[in-house]
Amino acid sequence: MRVILLGAPGAGKGTQCKKIVDRYGLLHLSSGDLLRRNRSEGTELGKKAQSYMDAGALVPDELIVRMMSKAIAEAPEAGFILDGFPRTVNQGIELDKALDAAGRSIDAVINLTVDDRIITDRITGRRSCPKCGAVYHVTNLKPKNKDICDHDGAQLVQRPDDTAAVVANRLNAYHEQTRPVVDYYANSGTVHSVDADRDVDDVAEAVFEILDGLAVS
Repeated sequence: MRVILLGAPGAGKGTQCKKIVDRYGLLHLSSGDLLRRNRSEGTELGKKAQSYMDAGALVPDELIVRMMSKAIAEAPEAGFILDGFPRTVNQGIELDKALDAAGRSIDAVINLTVDDRIITDRITGRRSCPKCGAVYHVTNLKPKNKDICDHDGAQLVQRPDDTAAVVANRLNAYHEQTRPVVDYYANSGTVHSVDADRDVDDVAEAVFEILDGLAVS
């Protein structure tokens, strides 16, 4: 099974990807995770991408396509789910070319929909532990002690790309460059839109219903 999960930043793609991976055994390929890993390791790609990521802008297609194509080529036969890729129509075209060359195609595109206002509240309210990586929220998922990680007592921080200004840039970039990807895949009849402004388990059940249908078709 080969799945693409689309949606604005903060729509819950990471959470739903984990649930999908646990249920179907797919490889989770997150462009954001891979980029941050390259940045922390100081690779050539990470250094080039850092300035774009810190400003909330999209990483140029040339860099992201090169990285994701390599990861996709190494995916197991069971399949994969793409999280945060493709982010532009051009990336979608290049992805389809790579899959077509391997005799494959995308089975489903899950599009998580959430209002921009809710997205902004979700992201700007996030706080992270710099030690263990645990994520909290100032209203929806508070730590036991204010601004202190429950696991190791570290002071929680707001990631540089979670500030209001950066979130606004990210949403603008999404609507201008990524939202058209939904229309691109709609032409193939593989797009399934899911309301993601509800409990995460309810969202997961809606996604499972779609993917279960594919598994038996």
